[in-house]
Amino acid sequence: MGQTVTDKDLKGKPTLIFFGFTHCPDVCPTSLFEMSEVLKAMGKDADRVNAYFVSVDPERDTQAAMKDYLSSFDPHLKGLTGDPAAIAKVLSEYRVYAKKVPLKDGDYTMDHTALIYLMDRDGNFISPFNLKRSPEEAATDLKRYL
Repeated sequence: MGQTVTDKDLKGKPTLIFFGFTHCPDVCPTSLFEMSEVLKAMGKDADRVNAYFVSVDPERDTQAAMKDYLSSFDPHLKGLTGDPAAIAKVLSEYRVYAKKVPLKDGDYTMDHTALIYLMDRDGNFISPFNLKRSPEEAATDLKRYL
């Protein structure tokens, strides 16, 4: 908690990265739950994978908010947030679409890319990671990259 994560931290292990936000009503919690199920299905091998939830809403997603939100999911999932400029740079590097959408009550939501990035042990993008299958099938697929 609190340390800076760079692309060097992705080296040596395959990595799953999901971009979202803690106030997300549906896609984010569903995706994080599915990622948690895959990590659980991996057993001890889950220790050999990086799994990150990167905020697209750094204004609201403080370190404390991310930690609290992720307490409902697999402990291997780590939350990443930062100042808006740092987050904007990461979103650009991963070509993630994220846009603030105002709501009637003065609040806002975020429209964002909702795929899970699978990176190899060298930190290179392989493909979107498919969660629309059983956790066991997804875990078997992920183990090929260990």
